[in-house]
Amino acid sequence: MSKLVTIFGGSGFVGRYVALRMAQQGWRVRVVGRRPDEAGFVRTYGVVGQVEPVFGNIRNDDSVRAVTRGADVVVNCVGTFDAKGRNNFDAVQVEGAGRIARIAAEEGVARMVHISAIGADTESESAYSRSKAEGEAAVLAHMPGAMILRPSVIFGSEDKFYNRFADMTKFTPILGIFGGATQFQPVWVDDVAAAAEKGVLGTVPGGIYELGGPDKGSFAELLREMLVVIQRRRAVVNMPFFVGQLMAFVLDGVQAVSLGLLHNSMLTRDQVRSLRVDNVVSGTEKTFADLGIEPVAVEAVLPDYLWPFRPSGQYAAIKASAKNLKA
Repeated sequence: MSKLVTIFGGSGFVGRYVALRMAQQGWRVRVVGRRPDEAGFVRTYGVVGQVEPVFGNIRNDDSVRAVTRGADVVVNCVGTFDAKGRNNFDAVQVEGAGRIARIAAEEGVARMVHISAIGADTESESAYSRSKAEGEAAVLAHMPGAMILRPSVIFGSEDKFYNRFADMTKFTPILGIFGGATQFQPVWVDDVAAAAEKGVLGTVPGGIYELGGPDKGSFAELLREMLVVIQRRRAVVNMPFFVGQLMAFVLDGVQAVSLGLLHNSMLTRDQVRSLRVDNVVSGTEKTFADLGIEPVAVEAVLPDYLWPFRPSGQYAAIKASAKNLKA
């Protein structure tokens, strides 16, 4: 019988790519999420019955144990940007990660791959970054041989980075940002999945791997490159951090006063703190080079999924060609 991998968050942005790769490897894939009825698309990744979406709640021992039992490897792709509520940083990225690792160890699971983030640091001013570091520690406490993947900002057709800012250009002539000089090293989602695949297969040792793409640039530079791809002229304006803190304070306050009914998905105070710190490979941990993976450049992928944001959409190339026609 083929081996079984349980992927927590397997229908999410990163998880679906890991699920596809493991199905192509011939593994049975158990895709765990809170809404398995919305994850039916993963079934098409393999033959009938090979990829199965199932319900699982990482905040509950019995739920995690039910989907972990019988698995050869587990992968944790669950993360959150919510600092408050039941599914907050601690509940998801610390306690949830630790629970998966503990139960995996108890069930005799051979290996674990855990998706963290560059910048994970227990001394960070950002609660998000602290929770990522604490989650890593919780995983290693129970699965000391686990593979920890720390990607920089991840891009791909379902991302909430380039897609978000490209969408904003349709409504405003100015892209106002905070941390415009902060450095990023965007990494393609399928490259992250390729790294996870090696961890699942056990072809590389465990440990911490920092994953950054071949392109490194400031936040402002990345957005200007995006504007070239979507063929729009917009001003990228870097605003002072104190303005960002004030805006985030108001938005967080609205969420608190509304008891969470109005969710702040625009800008939080913790995100502003994160933007003060470069998000690039440190040089002190293992990288793609140690995995034998050559990461894909941003410019090779962005045009494939950002073309809908061009003024002429799918007809941009045709219009550009028509301009060269002689009357």
